[in-house]
Amino acid sequence: MRFSESCHPYAMVTIMFWTLPYVFTKILLQYFSVYSIAFIRYLVASIFLVVVAVVFKIKAPKKEDFKWFFLSGISGFFIYMIVFNKGCETVSAATGSIIISTVPVITALMARFLYKEKIKTFRYIAIMIEFVGVAVITVIHGISSINIGFFWLIIAAFFLSLYNILQRKLTKTYSPLQAIIYSIFIGEILLFIFLPGSINELKNAPMSAFIYIIILGVFSSAIAYFAWSKAFSKAKETSTVTNYMFVTPLLTSVLGFLMINEIPDRATIIGGSITLVGMCIYNFGEIIKDKIIK
Repeated sequence: MRFSESCHPYAMVTIMFWTLPYVFTKILLQYFSVYSIAFIRYLVASIFLVVVAVVFKIKAPKKEDFKWFFLSGISGFFIYMIVFNKGCETVSAATGSIIISTVPVITALMARFLYKEKIKTFRYIAIMIEFVGVAVITVIHGISSINIGFFWLIIAAFFLSLYNILQRKLTKTYSPLQAIIYSIFIGEILLFIFLPGSINELKNAPMSAFIYIIILGVFSSAIAYFAWSKAFSKAKETSTVTNYMFVTPLLTSVLGFLMINEIPDRATIIGGSITLVGMCIYNFGEIIKDKIIK
């Protein structure tokens, strides 16, 4: 299989764009509430996707599948977005990305239980190595840094994992574009309860805040989630896609340094390096093993 036809490039695109919210949300919380950020971000994404839906003549889902789109929308774009933003209020960008990077482990366990997906032994080992990398960062940073934001982000990780499982199901029947468009539309309809407060906050926000939230809406939401769904549609195992989320702490630390002066520390360098080793084993372990055997 050619690289362009695999799930990997789509997962990579998603992770790059998903690095932005950890830093951008910290900046936007100066001007908006957690609820307004969620509403405006997915309003931008919805407007963008309406144009896409019209251009590509996207068909409506079947009535019997509406419940799955509803669950996908409420878990991935309503509950997740609110608790993620609340977590970002009191947790640093790097720490937030570390907590959310537990999603691959949670998703793998869900997929094993719900879909009976079998993961090869070397990939379980790779996941554990990656998780050790995340744990190293957490331990060196110190447990004392844990606050209420930590628990909000743990809840966020659970609902993002649930969203991943639902997308895996939906992309077996629908195109990735259909799966993401209707999931986001449902999430945004639910977020409309925050319209009044959002209007008041928009009046006082600077132009830079509009730019950040448009980037989040178009790139980190519409395009990134489409690429994520596309990756699920091409992957043989759910964990092959979600495994890329282990890279987010390292990328977020780099972006945090560039944008808000968060200097990558020893914990990030050591933990990030361990995580990258685990990722290489997960994605290329079988190829390396075959070459050694030959």
